[in-house]
Amino acid sequence: MASSTENEKSVNAVLRISQLDALELNKALEQLVWSQFTSCFHGFKPGVLAHFEPEVKAFLCLILWKFTVYSKNATVGQAILNIQYKNNLSQTEKYQPLSKHQKLWYLIFTVGGRWLEERCYDLFSNRQQQSFCKIKSYISFGSGLLKLCGLLNFLIFLRKGTFATLTERILGIRSVFCKPQSVRQIGFEYMNRELLWHGFAEFLIYLLPLINVQKLKLKISSWCLPIAGLSNSENTLAAHCRECSLCGEWPTMPHTIGCPHVFCYYCIKSNFLFDMYFTCPKCGSEVHSLQPLKYKIEMTELRV
Repeated sequence: MASSTENEKSVNAVLRISQLDALELNKALEQLVWSQFTSCFHGFKPGVLAHFEPEVKAFLCLILWKFTVYSKNATVGQAILNIQYKNNLSQTEKYQPLSKHQKLWYLIFTVGGRWLEERCYDLFSNRQQQSFCKIKSYISFGSGLLKLCGLLNFLIFLRKGTFATLTERILGIRSVFCKPQSVRQIGFEYMNRELLWHGFAEFLIYLLPLINVQKLKLKISSWCLPIAGLSNSENTLAAHCRECSLCGEWPTMPHTIGCPHVFCYYCIKSNFLFDMYFTCPKCGSEVHSLQPLKYKIEMTELRV
């Protein structure tokens, strides 16, 4: 019953980008499994896996193949994207699962070929005999030829959209969707809200540098904390100059700007250099002239 149900399923073509995404997900999974496996040997002597690394990688890929392609006719990346392999050698357009021979040859081409390339490189890299050098050259030539065929297959794949890898073309297996793809329902309310927010954010990014935030803050503070009842006489000035009108600390090198308030020299000078239209945060007076305070402020007044 299960096989008859599978035979009745129709197939749907897979987008090129979906097939490439599945291949990238497969590579990412292999790297993740390998990193998790090697982390178990951090406490051992360095290089303990170096001599057996090709065999260990092949064994891990064999386990992945057993629980993916062999049992589900799909790799992990394909399963995530709702894709699976179809036996393209069958004459019918209905879905046909992979045969056991196709699954076995898929294992040999993907896992066995990678293991053979890595192991042969280790075996013949340090051998200087003439026979080994010839074998190494033959292996290098074969590897280069396979890569060239893979490049040609990829160009054909970009043109026709089938058989993303050379292994798939040789074995006659094609990627198809497991289920018909439903039409995506786009929420235009959400899109409009996102577009409005992004437009508002870009407007703020453009507008904020043009606003003198420091001057605006001082202007608001002068409105909220007005100080009245101060005369412009020097006696009144000397009596109320125990703190800087900007930093609130005891004024260092006290200076005035022509109003009854006192500032540290560095506070008023830096603000005036930053804003030539700087005004007093207490009374809103503009800077007419920056002059040192004539009266001496003794530190003993702090104890009063």
